[in-house]
Amino acid sequence: MKKVSATAINALKNALSTIYWYKSDLRSFLDHTISNKQILSYLDWNDYKRNICSRLVDLLVKNEEKTQNDILRLVYEISNMNDFSHLKQLEDGEDKVKSAKEAVAALRKVSKGHLEQLKEQEEIENRRKKVLEEQLGKTAVREKLEEFKNDFYSLVSSNDAQKRGYQLEKLLKDLFNLFDLDSKASFKIVGEQIDGMFTFENNDFLLEAKWHKDPIDISSLDSFSGKLSRRLENTLGLFISINGFSPDAIQAHSTGRRLMILMDGSDLMAVLEGRIDLIQLLIRKRRYASQTGNIYLGIHEIMKGK
Repeated sequence: MKKVSATAINALKNALSTIYWYKSDLRSFLDHTISNKQILSYLDWNDYKRNICSRLVDLLVKNEEKTQNDILRLVYEISNMNDFSHLKQLEDGEDKVKSAKEAVAALRKVSKGHLEQLKEQEEIENRRKKVLEEQLGKTAVREKLEEFKNDFYSLVSSNDAQKRGYQLEKLLKDLFNLFDLDSKASFKIVGEQIDGMFTFENNDFLLEAKWHKDPIDISSLDSFSGKLSRRLENTLGLFISINGFSPDAIQAHSTGRRLMILMDGSDLMAVLEGRIDLIQLLIRKRRYASQTGNIYLGIHEIMKGK
């Protein structure tokens, strides 16, 4: 792919500095968008936001041979932004929204060639996805998913909550390994229980899995967020709650620096039934969190957009 033009680079700097007002929101967006977390560690978050954005893009351009995918991902994600309601509620919100829309439109215009190439890549990925879906219907992967699905159904009828929790952890570990996500089993460190860990798109994810009678509340997400904040910068989280999450919990953790994405029982069943593969599910959820700030995207919305 050709190098990103200087005009597009300048437009990227300007758009990146206007799409979010608070540095915590900007940092969360970058955490979810950029795979090279080491570059983020070079940024001084006490500096002015425009300086932070300029330094980040300069660092990416300096190492473009290795980081072009991150540059193009930023261009793609920002160019597809249409909702700036998070700016409207601020003082002079209408002006901030106007500036953000103009900056994004300018980036979209000068990056047209690169976006077309990305579209071609996306079409290739869609063809790969179609092939994978066909394979799911007739390969050993499909057979294994059917086995996992039956195991999950047996857990649903279990009255032993503790045993069910342990078996769910094992099922998830095996499921993630089936999709080559390098999953590790649960482990303990001082004062903490970690349900699991896996690697996805060059990021380490801590896994928390709960099967409570009621939807997960804010305190549970607060506790998981605390575990994540004590890890390295490139560590994110996936919280799986079979019976979902309370609206307040989702809203509370969809502001500030977002460290996790959420899955529920409906998401898990869609994977076990072969309606979507686990990789695509995680990609869609992470992309949605990057674009909107909302850490939860339900499977019904994902399937509508397929």
